[in-house]
Amino acid sequence: MVKVIMHGCNGQMGRNITRLIEKDPEIEIVAGVDMYTGIDNKYPVFTKIGECDVPADVIIDFCNPSAIDGLLDYSVGKGIPVVLCTTGLSPEQLERVKKESEKVAILKSANMSLGINLLMKLLKEASVKLAAAGFDIEIVEKHHNLKLDAPSGTALALADSINEEFDNSYEYVYDRTTRSEKRRAKEIGISAVRGGTIVGDHDVIFAGTDEVVTFSHVAYSKAVFGNGAIQAAKFLKGKGPGLYDMKDVVL
Repeated sequence: MVKVIMHGCNGQMGRNITRLIEKDPEIEIVAGVDMYTGIDNKYPVFTKIGECDVPADVIIDFCNPSAIDGLLDYSVGKGIPVVLCTTGLSPEQLERVKKESEKVAILKSANMSLGINLLMKLLKEASVKLAAAGFDIEIVEKHHNLKLDAPSGTALALADSINEEFDNSYEYVYDRTTRSEKRRAKEIGISAVRGGTIVGDHDVIFAGTDEVVTFSHVAYSKAVFGNGAIQAAKFLKGKGPGLYDMKDVVL
């Protein structure tokens, strides 16, 4: 049994993960942390993680960047691995995450979906053969109308997984309206669509002469990210210090 502290337990993702874990006999939430305590949780909830005195194997974090420093202090001090899902960290925080991973196991990924991380692996293999055959590469991502950033972090991670296979020789092109020229071979075009309640939709298009190969991933609910975080927590239990990501869980 994997015992979890849910950091950000009363947020949307925290409640989602709580529901998922209730149905999983291999894992349980033994404590939660959240500034908002107006929910009737089935486990004790602390307003600050430093106040938590409940033994646990892993911390799952879906919180706010302002709480990350306290989380890392607690994780290192208690020697408890952490699945770090909070986005929007500052460069200084990202550097600290890297530094603290030398003392405790930390898993951080641009996207917690198992499917997206398997897709990254497949793209590495496909791009080598298709790019060599002259296929152009374009990525189109779609998200709900409340998403603030564009392109998505996942779209960039997909592009990076391809570009790494070519010594980062490809240029990312986000906007062609200022370009009056034909498409260059060493480009990865990245386009963003915002509308409605789209959870997350990513297409990676390899366009060749007279044929097109498309890799697609569609998230129909945020449960896919919660399930990924749960699998990551199971993976991280008992792991030694190091900086892990979802590719370690998938492979």
